Amino acid sequence: MNAIALVTGAGSGIGQACATALLHDGWTVVFTGRRMETLQAAIATAGEHPGRALALPCDVSDDTAVDALFASVHQRFGRLDLLFNNAGLGLAVKTPDEVGAEAWRRVVDTNLSGAFYCLAAAFRLMRRQLPQGGRIINNGSISAHAPRPGSIAYTATKHAVTGLTRAAALDGRPFDIAVGQIDIGNVESSMTARMVAGVPQADGSVKPEPRMDLAAVTDTFMAMARLPLSANVLFMTVMATKMPYVGRG
Repeated sequence: MNAIALVTGAGSGIGQACATALLHDGWTVVFTGRRMETLQAAIATAGEHPGRALALPCDVSDDTAVDALFASVHQRFGRLDLLFNNAGLGLAVKTPDEVGAEAWRRVVDTNLSGAFYCLAAAFRLMRRQLPQGGRIINNGSISAHAPRPGSIAYTATKHAVTGLTRAAALDGRPFDIAVGQIDIGNVESSMTARMVAGVPQADGSVKPEPRMDLAAVTDTFMAMARLPLSANVLFMTVMATKMPYVGRG
């Protein structure tokens, strides 16, 4: 395989795991995130991969930096076959009146604007390369369907990512660009460690929630990534079986 993938937020968590899974599957992978040292550590952890892993730092909330990132990918490889639009952040649990404008902008700039900048840059590259086309997978969230208490900024942006996915999937058809979304619920990671002790529920209680192994996410992601461009998973939800999502509220 001589396919090229770019993964944002690849320095840790889901991004690192999926970038590593792509490497192990034979892809050449660009690991992208804010800090070079974190990206290099993620690549080192992935094991032997001679010449098939590259760390390129980028703040996806900066459109100029994103354009430079994709120009570098084009210069080095001549094409891009897969973008995993994964980078994102959230806030501590807060009601809307407690979310300041600066914090709101920080989440929107990364989760929504950053996702758009990367998607748009991938479109430009995938449209002009030969053979034309490629795949874009956006990382949504269970919050793209139903909110958690005190998560207005994160939830709003993840609903908006669903809009990006639907619109881009339609706009990509003439150019063989397949766009889909993976919505993930309660994967084991440092970000979800607090769920073991208990997190706020819609009924006002605080309860622990089950989590699933990260391998369940990477297996699902790779099933989407390996599809031919003639097929697309528009939306895929993978979640801890017993998490309180179905029937939430």
